[in-house]
Amino acid sequence: MPLTSPTSRLSYIDWLRGLACLLMFQTHCYDSWLRPDLHDSTLYHWSQLGGTLPAPLFIFLAGISMALVTERLREKGIAGNTIAKQTALRGAEVFALGLLFRLQEFALGYKSAPWTDLLRVDVLNILGLSMILMALLCWLTSAEKISSARTRSIAGALLLATAIAMLAPPLWTTHRPRFLPWPLESYINGVHIFREPQHWLFPLFPWSAFAFAGLAVGFLVYTSFARRNEALFFFLLGLAGVATCYLSRFLDESSIHLYAVYDYWHSNPNFLLMRCGILLIITFLVYAWCRWGLAQLGFSPVIQLGKTSLLVYWVHIEFVYGGLSILPKRACSIPKATFGLFVIFLAMLALSILRTRYKKKTSAPNPALKQVPSIASVPASNLSS
Repeated sequence: MPLTSPTSRLSYIDWLRGLACLLMFQTHCYDSWLRPDLHDSTLYHWSQLGGTLPAPLFIFLAGISMALVTERLREKGIAGNTIAKQTALRGAEVFALGLLFRLQEFALGYKSAPWTDLLRVDVLNILGLSMILMALLCWLTSAEKISSARTRSIAGALLLATAIAMLAPPLWTTHRPRFLPWPLESYINGVHIFREPQHWLFPLFPWSAFAFAGLAVGFLVYTSFARRNEALFFFLLGLAGVATCYLSRFLDESSIHLYAVYDYWHSNPNFLLMRCGILLIITFLVYAWCRWGLAQLGFSPVIQLGKTSLLVYWVHIEFVYGGLSILPKRACSIPKATFGLFVIFLAMLALSILRTRYKKKTSAPNPALKQVPSIASVPASNLSS
């Protein structure tokens, strides 16, 4: 299937989003429903390890989708100002959805939830802000020739991803912006109401770096080399992921340390580099599965979930963590929690299918964005890193 086929792009991007949804479901279900004594089990530890992927994967895919949408609009001759306005407004909408989600969670847990939870920095908040920043970058790197704009966008995205990663450690430790009120500082380093930054929140530093990394990959998809050699391009992308993982290990084991406080697992650029490498490897594997694997044979539940990932994220939270939980929290055996996970999967798949059918009946496609991966399909996860 040639790269110029929009269906190919939609398939692997939606499959990646669907994969993130599945990982998110299993992590949330086991975390919410398993008895405390089972939190030391091998299953639980592997479940939580898988839960480290959805958040960076969703943010990374938002960058890819932003690039594909921007590139297609550029090819249609739409002015850079118009593209920037449209994509930035979508980012503002996602940010507003993040605030609405926090309001909903506070309302549903009114008796127990502190008011400060309304200002907690979650993935939707950072996703929206990252989209606005990416829209600004694409506007700044626009040019008369599409190829020139693409090259400048790739360089700018990689530069910003690197800068964000490098600035994260001091902004978390030695150079914290303590002069800011905690709700604002939290967007920088995730401090929230605590004395120290919290690794389970999603501040711009370093999380927005995943978005700019995805933006660079998305624009690379449109290069002439990638168009002519689709399979080879994605294979090289996977190899680049392997090399990035080894580079991360090499830098971590180096005797040269740039920061006064070295926190590999949370704010250090080497860990972010490792996760970016893993994302590139996963992208290649999913592309291969969608092109040569069973994903191309008819209906794919994973792709279906990916098409409505924001909706299923939003809804499943209440049936797993909220007052509408389908199983008693922290009171289930592994078989019972696994059965609940299966029920959640089927329910969210049914909801996704209904949403897709309803959308087809009630909305006509925008000619300018026809068959382009939509940046509206960027969901969230409140999984910790």
